[in-house]
Amino acid sequence: MPVKSKHNRRFKYFINYFLGPLLFIWLSYSIFKQVRQQPGLEQSWQHIRDSFYSSRIWLLLAVMLLMLVNWSIETVKWKLAVQRIQRVDFFTALKAVLSGVSFSVMTPNRVGEYLGRVLYMEEGKRLKAISLTIAGSISQLIVTLAMGFVALLILQKPVLDNGMITAFWMKMMIYGVLAVVVILTLFYFRLAWLVRWVDRLPGSRRYAWLLESLEHFNATLLLQLLSLSTLRFIVFIIQYYLLFRLFDVDVSWWQGWWAVSLSFLVMAVVPTIALITDLGLRGKISLQLLGMFSSNQLGISLTAVSIWFINLIIPAVAGSLLILSIRKIFKNKNG
Repeated sequence: MPVKSKHNRRFKYFINYFLGPLLFIWLSYSIFKQVRQQPGLEQSWQHIRDSFYSSRIWLLLAVMLLMLVNWSIETVKWKLAVQRIQRVDFFTALKAVLSGVSFSVMTPNRVGEYLGRVLYMEEGKRLKAISLTIAGSISQLIVTLAMGFVALLILQKPVLDNGMITAFWMKMMIYGVLAVVVILTLFYFRLAWLVRWVDRLPGSRRYAWLLESLEHFNATLLLQLLSLSTLRFIVFIIQYYLLFRLFDVDVSWWQGWWAVSLSFLVMAVVPTIALITDLGLRGKISLQLLGMFSSNQLGISLTAVSIWFINLIIPAVAGSLLILSIRKIFKNKNG
């Protein structure tokens, strides 16, 4: 094995099995300390327990239903993206998306989802499907960054007043995010041009076939993907707001929308592993940003945990069961 490859593997083991868990423990302890210091903690706990036995339980059921809506939208997105190379029905696409979630929970920034999804593609089309899937992910990232940019502008004063960041770094963040949004959007709507440019590079012909499917991404399809990504973002915000109501986090719709949008921006740019550091970081960011408007730190933490569990862990478990079944299919075919 080459020395460089061995070093890379050791570095990945260090990140995944030492640094990641250590960071999760530190973040979890930090959140625990903040919650413990909350005034009226026992009353908050009692109020939350009472919520599960009251008519407000419908809020949790609505969030669960919206989880299905969320992943259904993502399924339609992926189905649209890969239709140029292989037509798949909705339920096959849904299984592919859920399998991708299962693969993603142990990889940085969920890059493993591409591997899970292509399992459902035909032989010879799987590598092509990765580039198409990435195009769909870029549309979601554009929406996340654009909403985060607006959130930075709207929440600039309260964030500075709370001492989370200096004025210099706030300006750097605003200009930096704006530049990334503009460049990424131009790149997104020029995918066909990118393919032709790559095709002209020396020695690129052997890999050009991986990107050639992107040439068929016209403006109509790209706008459809962007619209579906925006719809997913709105579903996320509604889920948060419903859980705020369930856990008695007293924030307005306007405050919740932009605080959550800003937290999504931070989560998008900070590398995380969904099953190890994602939850701790998500909770810490939520406490910092929503803490500007509500003192119910316990409710904020429970909202972050609930979103993580409902939107990620439940679909990941479902996806892992689907992966077991598809492995049996492959095994029977090879047999």
